[in-house]
Amino acid sequence: MHRLTVLYPPPADEAHFRAYYVETHLPLAAKLPGLVRMQYSLDVTSEVGERKYFAVFHADFESAEAMTAARASEAGKAVSADVPNYASGGVEIMNYPLS
Repeated sequence: MHRLTVLYPPPADEAHFRAYYVETHLPLAAKLPGLVRMQYSLDVTSEVGERKYFAVFHADFESAEAMTAARASEAGKAVSADVPNYASGGVEIMNYPLS
């Protein structure tokens, strides 16, 4: 199993982020080919210091190759192109194998 994680710093407009993310972006992400499971959370807090992230998203795939293929697909390109529509704080993307 391989996981893609997206961390979202606090946006300029949290209400817009919430509405757009849930109503528009997540349905796009759900169309990624080979997606096994996706999870997200809003209102991420930090246990120490200032809050660095507002939201987190996880997408699980059978393998790194399946994740790469999903990101390169038309659905993956649509998901990436949609990010600037709600994530004014940018994104941090990482991927890693799950043990």
